[in-house]
Amino acid sequence: MATIKLTKNELKAQKDSLKMYKRYLPTLTLKKQQLQTEIRSIDQKAKEVREKRKALEAEFSKWIAVFGEQDAFKPDMVTVKNIRKGTGNIAGVTIPIYEGADFSRGDYDLYSTPLWIDLAADRMEKALSYDLEADVLDEQVRLLSKELRTTTQRVNLFEKVKIPETKANIKKITVYLGDQQVAAVVRGKISKKNLEVASETQTEIEETEQ
Repeated sequence: MATIKLTKNELKAQKDSLKMYKRYLPTLTLKKQQLQTEIRSIDQKAKEVREKRKALEAEFSKWIAVFGEQDAFKPDMVTVKNIRKGTGNIAGVTIPIYEGADFSRGDYDLYSTPLWIDLAADRMEKALSYDLEADVLDEQVRLLSKELRTTTQRVNLFEKVKIPETKANIKKITVYLGDQQVAAVVRGKISKKNLEVASETQTEIEETEQ
C-alpha cells in the first residue's frame, strides 16, 4: 500500500476515489456479464455451423458414392474469390460480421464430366461458406475473450484492491485526524488550566504584597 498523507485534503481525495470506484464497478460488472453471455452464444452458433458443415459433407460423400464416381469431383473446382465482411459492436468491441462470399469455379469439360458436377459445386460452395462463417465466429470469440480478460482484471482490481485499499485509507486518516482533534482539545484544556493556575498564583502574590 502506498504511503498516504494524513490530511483533510487527502481524506477528501480518498472519498472521491471511493465514490468513483463504486460508480464504475456496476458498469464493469454488467459489461463482464454481457461479454460472457455473448461468448457463450457465439460459441454455440459456431458449433451449430460446423455441425451443418459436417452433415453436408456426409450427405455429399454418400451422394457421390451412389453415382460411383468419387474421383469425378475435384476440390479445386471451387475456390473462394472474395469474402464479404461487415462490422458489428458488442459491449464496445468492434467485431467482424460474416456477410457471404464469392466463389470461382474451375474450368471443366461439360461433356466429359458427370451431370451432377454443377450440383456438387453448389454443395461445395455451401460447405466453404460454412467454414468461412465459422472462422469469423471464432474471430468474434477471440476478440470478445480478450476484452473479457481485461474487464475481469478491472473488476477484480476494483473489488479486491482499490475499494478495500481506499476504505482502509479513509479509516486510517479519519482515526488520525480524530486523534489529532482530541489531542488538540486536551492541549487546549491543559493550556487553559495552566493559565488559570498562573492567574491564581499571580493574584495570590499580589495579595501577599499588599
